[in-house]
Amino acid sequence: MTEAADIFIIGGGINGCGIAADAAGRGLKVILAEQNDLASGTSSASTKLIHGGLRYLEYFEFRLVHEALTEREVLLNAAPHIIKPMRFLLPQKGLRPAWFLRLGLFIYDHLGGRKILPPTKTVSLRNEPFSGVLEPGYNKAYEYSDCWVDDARLVLLNAMVARDHGAEVLTRHKCVNAVREDGLWHVRLQDQFNNQEKLIKAKVIVNAAGPWVDQVLSDVFLHHDRKMIRLVKGSHIIIKKLYDHDRAYVFQGKQGRIIFVIPYQKNFTLIGTTDQDFKGDLSDIHIDQSEIEYLCELANDYFQKDISPEDVISHYAGVRPLYDDGASKAQAATRDFVLNLDKKNALLNIIGGKITTYRALAEKSLDQLKHFFPDMPGHWTAGSALPGGDFKFADYDQKYQKFCVDYPFLKPEMAARLFRSYGTLVWTVLDNVKSVEDLGQYFGGSLYEKEVDYLIRSEWVKTADDLLWRRSKLGLHMSDKEIKSLKNWFKEI
Repeated sequence: MTEAADIFIIGGGINGCGIAADAAGRGLKVILAEQNDLASGTSSASTKLIHGGLRYLEYFEFRLVHEALTEREVLLNAAPHIIKPMRFLLPQKGLRPAWFLRLGLFIYDHLGGRKILPPTKTVSLRNEPFSGVLEPGYNKAYEYSDCWVDDARLVLLNAMVARDHGAEVLTRHKCVNAVREDGLWHVRLQDQFNNQEKLIKAKVIVNAAGPWVDQVLSDVFLHHDRKMIRLVKGSHIIIKKLYDHDRAYVFQGKQGRIIFVIPYQKNFTLIGTTDQDFKGDLSDIHIDQSEIEYLCELANDYFQKDISPEDVISHYAGVRPLYDDGASKAQAATRDFVLNLDKKNALLNIIGGKITTYRALAEKSLDQLKHFFPDMPGHWTAGSALPGGDFKFADYDQKYQKFCVDYPFLKPEMAARLFRSYGTLVWTVLDNVKSVEDLGQYFGGSLYEKEVDYLIRSEWVKTADDLLWRRSKLGLHMSDKEIKSLKNWFKEI
């Protein structure tokens, strides 16, 4: 049986799911296929920031920074459960002069219509809670605002929006080939679990495969001569909590690079990212020892407490599919997105982009496709809440307290994690739960069977790794024995 769609989307990362949500919300019939799990590639390997990109001002990317800063508060309003404001400390001593930093931060404060987030100010690093953290030579810092995000859950929430508006989201389905006949695309998919094939007809195809865009063009569409992206790898390390306050740091490194040092998952510190061209196998993306050493060494230039590669508890790496603009250095390549439309064949290729601007990218992608769907309604996502985020940012504490009152038997750490992950959907996750006993089997790290059942039923979870590293980061909080037990449980269902 062949299924029919208006738009068929290849890729279940932030861009693919964002486009699927926007298109389905406009009444179009959408089918999305992801060869692995949702957010299994670049979209779960980010620095976890919704930000304007302060350093992009150095490359005069004012339009990109303006758009990203505007989106920052749009997204904060849409998903106040998985996005939260964060203050960043930029020490004044560094490669860039103080006047240059002040000017950049002034522009950053005023370029994007900031309403919720507080402005930049100067703070003393000699005073609490900052004293004793950095080397003695660092006395002052600029403190500015951006936002932290659970990147993989942002992807997941957009997939849920798409599904709620009638889209079909197929995980573990690889697009094998696509042939255009009689004004329609004929697509063949292969289920990665059972090797069964699925056939789809679609008016338009969106290639949102991220780092695999060129590979899809070659393997699926047989366009072997089209190379549009530059692959740049970014790697991160995770260590035990390095300091007690809640601010993140921005450190200036050599050759214009910067790294972020971010409080992470309560008990950890996240450090990243690197920027280096990638020419390897996309099925084997991993951090190199030299990257671990680089991140440790740059952090050690600033922190009083030295860290070494032996302190690294976990790490991850992702490849960013940037538009190949000919920039000589990886960190200088544009982070702006490019929409490449083959109007004759109804094929839209998505190149580059940032997680911060995914919603704007989706809108502009649908604008590109207006020719094919002239009766399609207009923009609608800017004021729309993502699932679980149907409350004002200012009302977060009030909503959370109501949740705690409704479920008084939950430990505070578990309650905080659940609400931060699910927002108002948490009442659905814990439907009919009246006591700890109703939560079912305990797997460790505040994870119970009730939540696992919800994730399998409602969030496309098929393996333990889907749950441990993408729907949550519980893999950091569970022992090897507990993780093994969860994996065995999945094998038995």
